[in-house]
Amino acid sequence: MSSPARFDRGHTDDLMTFLTASPSPYHAVANAAERLEKAGFRQLSETDAWDAGTGGRFVLRGGALIAWFVPEGANAHTPFRIIGAHTDSPNLRVKPLPDTGSQGWRQIAVEIYGGTLLNTWLDRDLGLAGRLTLRDGTERLVNVDRALLRVPQLAVHLDRSVNTDGLKLDKQRHMQPIWGLGEVQEGDLIAFLEEEEGLEQGSVAGWDLMVHSIEPPAYLGRDRELLAGPRMDNLLSVHAGVAALAAVSTAGELEYIPVLAAFDHEENGSQSDTGADGPLLGNVLERSVFARGGSYEDRARAFAGTICLSSDTGHAVHPNYGERHDPTHHPRANGGPILKVNVNQRYATDGSGRAVFASACERAGVPWQTFVSNNSMPCGTTIGPITAARHGIQTVDIGVAILSMHSARELCGADDPYLLANALLAFLEG
Repeated sequence: MSSPARFDRGHTDDLMTFLTASPSPYHAVANAAERLEKAGFRQLSETDAWDAGTGGRFVLRGGALIAWFVPEGANAHTPFRIIGAHTDSPNLRVKPLPDTGSQGWRQIAVEIYGGTLLNTWLDRDLGLAGRLTLRDGTERLVNVDRALLRVPQLAVHLDRSVNTDGLKLDKQRHMQPIWGLGEVQEGDLIAFLEEEEGLEQGSVAGWDLMVHSIEPPAYLGRDRELLAGPRMDNLLSVHAGVAALAAVSTAGELEYIPVLAAFDHEENGSQSDTGADGPLLGNVLERSVFARGGSYEDRARAFAGTICLSSDTGHAVHPNYGERHDPTHHPRANGGPILKVNVNQRYATDGSGRAVFASACERAGVPWQTFVSNNSMPCGTTIGPITAARHGIQTVDIGVAILSMHSARELCGADDPYLLANALLAFLEG
């Protein structure tokens, strides 16, 4: 089997471009699809019959993408090797009746999506992005990537205890962005977006909109060894997965069918038709088996031999809060991807999964680390346990260690994105 070129620091440069171009899950999957098409993949419709041919394919549904590559010689019971990730990030999302205001300020009514760090959205210049659904049923991506909105913090003169007692934010009263002055006009925001997009007034029937920081990603530090940017949880993994899948499609003979599953709605529980707890991945994998002439027996054999790497960001040890971490597990920036372990199945990793991940990293020449939570701290979770339980697939939780998780702007080592991509590529190569 020929081995494709490995990723280097140019991968991190490209990640910055991807982050900037992907202010919403809908933009993220559109950009991922464009990259896959350039690598020779083609889009399938879920309503069409699928053929048994070889090559790269992908399915888009909302903010989710499932892509796979059928190599020459694959049969109906060939197992899959899956990279799992998610496209959504905690943020502020526009409500169904968006136009509001108070005290002569025009504001936008927003709802809190996921477990966001509220204070990180204060006093930032914010844009607005997402999708518009038109009355004829078509969809239009929209991205107002300029200083449009702002959530102003109360001045210290009016909250003298803020630096001693801490900032206290009410999600309803304190997080509504301003975007102008004057009287509130019903329909104003959507009319503005219709004008921005050159659409006929009144043509928008529905919307899924969210705010984003317009500050671009940037290298940070004296030696530019760190990367600061938005939505790295978890577009960093989506980007690495797309790169690895595109690269492995040129590798020649493969023993597995490589797959990228990028889901939406991980940050609020994954229970949707585009989330990991929905049927999308299982339907796609089963249809792939059946398109190659397989039976239920072939499907069972393929799933039994399948392995998934659930790739999501994890916590790097924090220099100011070292006591919050496990005393013997301190993942560090630029130390390579992390293996995430929790015996209570908040992560799906077990000993055999550790061996799979360690082997991939060894073949790629990539260092790796282990993350486990401090016993006195609750542990987060991922799509990993959901994937394992829903599909009966061996799943291993991994990722990149970052600081400021769920902030509007997160921080990682600048080498870690391409180290992750190399590990994912080695895993897909088998």
